Amino acid sequence: MSDLLKDKIAMVTGASRGIGAAIAKRLANEGAKVAINYNSSKEQALQVLSAVQEVSEGMLVQGDVSVQADAEKVLSQVIENWGKIDILVNNAGINRDKLLMRMDASDWDDVMNVNLRGTFLCTKLVLPYLIKQRQGNIVNVSSVVGLSGNPGQVNYAASKAGLVGFTKALAREVASRNITVNALAPGFITSGGMVDELSSDAKETILKKIPMGRFGTVDEVAECCLFLCSDQSSYITGQVITMDGGMIA
Repeated sequence: MSDLLKDKIAMVTGASRGIGAAIAKRLANEGAKVAINYNSSKEQALQVLSAVQEVSEGMLVQGDVSVQADAEKVLSQVIENWGKIDILVNNAGINRDKLLMRMDASDWDDVMNVNLRGTFLCTKLVLPYLIKQRQGNIVNVSSVVGLSGNPGQVNYAASKAGLVGFTKALAREVASRNITVNALAPGFITSGGMVDELSSDAKETILKKIPMGRFGTVDEVAECCLFLCSDQSSYITGQVITMDGGMIA
């Protein structure tokens, strides 16, 4: 453990597993106190909390960030417990993959609500605190799919592309207040999710498209997020960092 984020308060949405869990642990390892948001996966969230508390302070904040009342409750718990917030990582996201011709309006709405509306609500609630203290870092977890597209993921790709526009516009709005807003766009990451569920043949096909010849890891994504949450990236804002092994370079 070091003190790169000493005295910083961070909230990571969708932090019960995968990329979110790795980010929460990495920020804690650098001294941040971390609020771990989850919606339904309490047992997994408790495991993340245990890991965080081995090196720093942590707390669980349950709620569906796409619902305004839940988002308000989540942030109020963080403020009541620690009195401020410095870092927001908007990681909560879902997918409802189908070809567009078979996609229901609910498949579209569910993905947009969590991936985009959740980011909007959490950011809007956190922003007054960052503006008042004239410092802060916001990191939005997008996806390489939002840049390149992918068959069967029109809703997911649109939501992740929306995060890119959201990031760039907000960065311009708050830069004068010493607040940075950046996005990560991971490619195929081994995270206990989509990549791990692929067949061997599907994995082989995808790997042929990745110049580095391997999938990324959640720890690599977390390391980049840490950089964007630290003073080491103080002059970087409005950027999208693609982490895909060169797939769309």
